[in-house]
Amino acid sequence: MSTPITVYGDVDERAVSQLRRCAELAVRGALCADGHVGYSQPIGGAVAYADHISPSGVGFDVGCGNKAARTNLRADEIRPDLGRIMDSIFGRISFGVGRRNEEPVDHPVLDQIKRADFAPQRKLYSLAAKQLGTVGAGNHYVDLFEDEDGWLWVGVHFGSRGFGHKTASGFLALAQGMPFEGHAKDTGMDSPPVLFRTDSELGQSYIAAMELAGDYAYAGRDTVVEKVLEILGAKATAEVHNHHNYAWKERHFGTDVWVIRKGCTPAFPGQEGFVGATMGEPSVILRGSDSDASRDLLYSTVHGAGRVMSRTQAAGKRRKGKVVKPGLIDFAAVKNELTAKGIELRGGAADEAPGAYKRLDQVLAAHGDTIEIVHRLTPLGVAMAGADTFDPYKD
Repeated sequence: MSTPITVYGDVDERAVSQLRRCAELAVRGALCADGHVGYSQPIGGAVAYADHISPSGVGFDVGCGNKAARTNLRADEIRPDLGRIMDSIFGRISFGVGRRNEEPVDHPVLDQIKRADFAPQRKLYSLAAKQLGTVGAGNHYVDLFEDEDGWLWVGVHFGSRGFGHKTASGFLALAQGMPFEGHAKDTGMDSPPVLFRTDSELGQSYIAAMELAGDYAYAGRDTVVEKVLEILGAKATAEVHNHHNYAWKERHFGTDVWVIRKGCTPAFPGQEGFVGATMGEPSVILRGSDSDASRDLLYSTVHGAGRVMSRTQAAGKRRKGKVVKPGLIDFAAVKNELTAKGIELRGGAADEAPGAYKRLDQVLAAHGDTIEIVHRLTPLGVAMAGADTFDPYKD
């Protein structure tokens, strides 16, 4: 009998096929309405394994996630100075692949890395220390929002940077019989999932390494939010913080399982999550609800709007500075639209334009009463890496 899977919304059949393939040895699988093709496991997918853990399912950006903090400031208080504030955020926080923090951070997670249970991670200490407090490229960002009551919010999206990427790459190499520092052979986007038995030495090592990368991702988001609060001269009055690339030990349908969520937000009854939209559209704070439909989704929901075109389709292709294939997005027009809305954009490129994505309100509507919206957050300022950066750590 095939593993039951649940699919929400209008999702590409290739992504559904990826989910079915990943779920062959699983208890259950689910694909959220923002789902699209990922490496092996689709983004927006959740797969519950009784006896396995999947480094390919968690992906390269271990612990990628979102954090939102409501401040003690009203949005109107900072609106006249919004441009300068966004300049300061973009100037003091590093965005993009390989970036290092010019304002080094001392954090307990770095001591954890020094004495990591999985010894090869200890060699990544220097990289982790340099990048703690930096933000990736791709769809990773630092945003300012206004909620429906006029309060100012800070929202960030990124993960474990080079530390997590090298951790994931190392375990994929180990799975192919290579050393941790080796380079795994590319098996393609539609390759079967890489699975370790949870009672194996490799499985236990991966769980420990993943959890440490998750701690590092949390520390990075905490650090960046604190920096933005410092720039604003504000304090946080409420926080919502969650991974969406991770594996959790949970109980579903009477069975203890490891739920692998890739680009997929945990949404247990009463649990809040911050879900970002695009650079020009409202994001949300949502809350999971309890229903048969929620259980079928493994208490999971969307992590964003979901792509409808690849980065190359959106931005085109350049070779030696010349356009060899034009993109579908007119980014100059996008920037004009954002300016007309009063949104201050720093960085960004055509591959992250709203037109490259589904509409968040539509994917949320597809999830019906499995979630409820707590706050709608209207963007005021958006900071992300520019067009000249590519980040392999994106989810």
